[in-house]
Amino acid sequence: MAYTDAELIERARALAPGIAARAAETEALRRPHDDSIREFIEAGIIQMFVPKRWGGSEASLSTMMEVVEIISAACPSTGWIAAFYISHNIYVAKFPEETQEELYGPTGYTLLPAASAPDMKATKVEGGWIVSGRAAWGSGVMHADWVLMSGMAEDGPRSFLMPIDKVEVIDVWNYTGMAGTGSNDYRATDLFVPDRHAIRGADFHGGATDGSRLHANPLFSVPFLVSAYCTIVPVLTGTLIGALRAYEDVVERRVRNFSGIVLKDQQHAHVTLGDFRISTLAAADLARALYGRAGAILHSRPFTLEDRLMLKGQAAYVSKHSRETANRIMAAAGASSFHVEQPLQRFWRDLNTVCSHAFWDWDITSELTGRHRLGLPLTYPLV
Repeated sequence: MAYTDAELIERARALAPGIAARAAETEALRRPHDDSIREFIEAGIIQMFVPKRWGGSEASLSTMMEVVEIISAACPSTGWIAAFYISHNIYVAKFPEETQEELYGPTGYTLLPAASAPDMKATKVEGGWIVSGRAAWGSGVMHADWVLMSGMAEDGPRSFLMPIDKVEVIDVWNYTGMAGTGSNDYRATDLFVPDRHAIRGADFHGGATDGSRLHANPLFSVPFLVSAYCTIVPVLTGTLIGALRAYEDVVERRVRNFSGIVLKDQQHAHVTLGDFRISTLAAADLARALYGRAGAILHSRPFTLEDRLMLKGQAAYVSKHSRETANRIMAAAGASSFHVEQPLQRFWRDLNTVCSHAFWDWDITSELTGRHRLGLPLTYPLV
């Protein structure tokens, strides 16, 4: 069933308190909570980027951002998985019509981890490919129905869809940050993948395919990395918003040791809180600007290299700014905020972890931007 953008945002807001209440348990489980995934499906959130042809909502980029930001402010790990499940439904629409019907048809959505690094080998056989390899950072694999893996085929890079019951999930996710994502590895061994489940890397990364052209909405022809930048940004800003809220709770109740001074009565506390709030809202505003630019380009023309560098730079800046702000918040919160039962330290750990992702590395992004400005070739593949 399709929902309006406003309905999806309100549904996310209604789910947020329960997601926050399960955040500690989610971290202890080392995977998303079953109840959270079920609620997302029942609320139509997972289906927001499924084509209307298959019963989805085809929500706007800005709506996706707001929904994921709300969820991430409640639990970053859960927000990360929600963002991936929502956005990865776009990838299915790039495959042939027969494959879309196969994946969307039974339920109206798919729960799909997508590994883009070329970590597998594929050999052409009649009717398909024999693929083997191990994919790392498998966010979404713990509730998946299908997986996507990428690798080197005889004709160049390709990505392959495989049913979850045909691959091995390898329990390696023991991380101090984003601990509740369950981003375990998964492995295929000499697995036959039919041609309809394989897509050339150039088509997948370029955006438009024969499959995506079945749908009038240009959302389904968005380039892979542009989609990735849009997927991550609301997790960053939502997590920072969650950290700010946790810090505000600290200010409300903290009494300094020895002196007995009530923190919220101190001018320094007012200045510090104002600083953190301005910094957090600035990150969220920049993220909305990124979504606005991406949406405008998406509906008007193909993405140029300049567009991609701009969006990569903005995503990297939001990441850098959010990490620095979270670190300052944690430093000001006092030693008791490092207790494992305090939400603030979870937001802090999660944000530092997710900001380390290669797609929005600040130094590399700055280098690419500088080289392009000087007319030098770009040798880094993630643009």
